[in-house]
Amino acid sequence: MTEDYYKTLGVEKSASQDEIKKAYRKLAHQHHPDKGNGDEAKFKEINEAYQTLGNKEKRAQYDQFGSAFNNMGGGAGGFNWQDFARGGQGGFRSNVNMDDLGDLGDIFGDLFGRGRRRGTNTAVGEDIQITMTIDFREAVFGAEKNIRLDKMDTCEKCKGKGHEDGTKIITCPECNGLGRIQKIVFGAFATESVCPTCKGEGKKPESFCSKCHGQGRVKNKKDIKITIPAGISEGETIRVSNQGNVGPKGSQSGDLFISFRIKSDKEFEREGYDILSKTEINISQASLGDKIQVSTLDGPVKLKIPAGTQSGKIFVLKNKGVPVLNSSGRGDQQVEVIVKTPKGLSRKAKKLMEELNREL
Repeated sequence: MTEDYYKTLGVEKSASQDEIKKAYRKLAHQHHPDKGNGDEAKFKEINEAYQTLGNKEKRAQYDQFGSAFNNMGGGAGGFNWQDFARGGQGGFRSNVNMDDLGDLGDIFGDLFGRGRRRGTNTAVGEDIQITMTIDFREAVFGAEKNIRLDKMDTCEKCKGKGHEDGTKIITCPECNGLGRIQKIVFGAFATESVCPTCKGEGKKPESFCSKCHGQGRVKNKKDIKITIPAGISEGETIRVSNQGNVGPKGSQSGDLFISFRIKSDKEFEREGYDILSKTEINISQASLGDKIQVSTLDGPVKLKIPAGTQSGKIFVLKNKGVPVLNSSGRGDQQVEVIVKTPKGLSRKAKKLMEELNREL
């Protein structure tokens, strides 16, 4: 791995501890192997760098001894993110107490969307992220939709307890009832963490639920009704609270995040909160003026065409655009008028056009 930890984190040697922490957070989120575009090798590099520069005493030694610092046993060469994160669903946060890890617990708590929420001791389920395709008009006016998810739900057999009624509760044999055990983290530091067997309770059932095997949750198909807000745009995301996966032993659910893709429309285009459309008129209408009917999202309306209108002229229909998200306002509709050139004129029509041309 690279030996210039400052370059690894992209900071100057004079950077403050807060700047180093901020740089690490950004890079850890970017390169985490659990992400689709993550980079395990890069992730290990930035973690090794942060283990040194994020600690004032180690940083001072590194500044003094440079690359010899690792040979002195001061580096974080024993760190293995896979060992740290391993443990299956919820394993990361259920096996390690983030509060015991200081800054790193806070940072990794942000990276892993499972186990428990930052700043609490309550386990919660993983968030769910999906993408939904909706019609143009559903995005404009909003809609209610039913969606079916494969998600972790409370076990019906044990009601989320992880054991069936009448099961004897015994002292946890792994932690001897303490609820916490000593662990080696990063190959160098001893820390006390939550017992993985009893999850900090100090006791466990003599036998687990035969359906969920002690998890208190099982995967089920569940129908969820959601409300799409009027004015949602392509790529925007809404959060549906507590509709993610149920946490261990029936604890609080995570959230459901839905991003939207919007189908195109034959008549209209969208530009921000404005609607764009086109309509054709003939030369007579453009020259003499007229009242024509144009389509809007709310239905047809009359549009006055002044005499002498040129092709490409844009007329604005106020408040006929897209509702502003989470507001009572609306955008406008911009109607572009295209003057249609006639084809296949009769002899009489050609003569009239010639006369008109002489007048012009």
